[in-house]
Amino acid sequence: MLAPPRTIVRREAGLYALEQALQRRGFAHVAGADEAGRGACAGPLVAAAAILPGGRRGEVPGLADSKLLTATARERVYAEVVDRALAWSVMIIPPAEVDARGLHVCNLAAMRRALASLTVRPEYVLTDGFPVDGLGVPGLAVWKGDRVAACVAAASVLAKVTRDRLMVELDAKFPHYGFAVHKGYITEEHTAALTAHGPCAEHRFSYVNVAAASGRGNRPPKARRPVAAPVVAPSLFDVSVTEPLLLPAAAEGTVGVASGEQPQPSPSVGEDEAMEGETR
Repeated sequence: MLAPPRTIVRREAGLYALEQALQRRGFAHVAGADEAGRGACAGPLVAAAAILPGGRRGEVPGLADSKLLTATARERVYAEVVDRALAWSVMIIPPAEVDARGLHVCNLAAMRRALASLTVRPEYVLTDGFPVDGLGVPGLAVWKGDRVAACVAAASVLAKVTRDRLMVELDAKFPHYGFAVHKGYITEEHTAALTAHGPCAEHRFSYVNVAAASGRGNRPPKARRPVAAPVVAPSLFDVSVTEPLLLPAAAEGTVGVASGEQPQPSPSVGEDEAMEGETR
């Protein structure tokens, strides 16, 4: 029996070429997953998943990697993705969970949960940068997937816009840090605020710069965290999500599935491309 011919998809073929090739091979529902906030030292980690329909309806006007879009364009594309997607979901992990479980573990878990929460079961999964196992369907990790695959780009916009909106809300709660401007990334302004005021409950104490600013850098992250109100929402690692949850602020819960109304749009924001320990 002859093996089927290989399908070669070139990057210059466009944002929709990879999904279209998979659909021609019989994978009707191709899901993309991506995250926002991995490189930030404050605020939640947000992962999203999306399945776009085939044909013209799945061609989202202006869709691109969220880092290549202005804040206004991201908001416009976000609305189009929500309107057009066959299914989409967003998972929110607060900084305390990142400190307790580790960034990469939380990142993988959030992507798994975002994909598992889709109301349409994916037949194939594309992820940005690194593989996510345990999905029960075939998948492929695509380098710079948010610039190669439309469904990954859609997920990147969902995650980025959701996180930016949450950081604007946190700015009102913690006005000393400038969260609405730098979104929790390591900028000169943020570093100066950390030095002057020390970290708040929304900082990630497992990050070197935050640990140093806390004055207790040799202690484990849990010991460095300031006392906060008890978290009553279930944990990402033991919850079975059956109904969508909306978190008014990242500090008030551990995980959420956003599938409807979202917080208000955010002002201009920079790129979400800094990794842990880097500056933007």
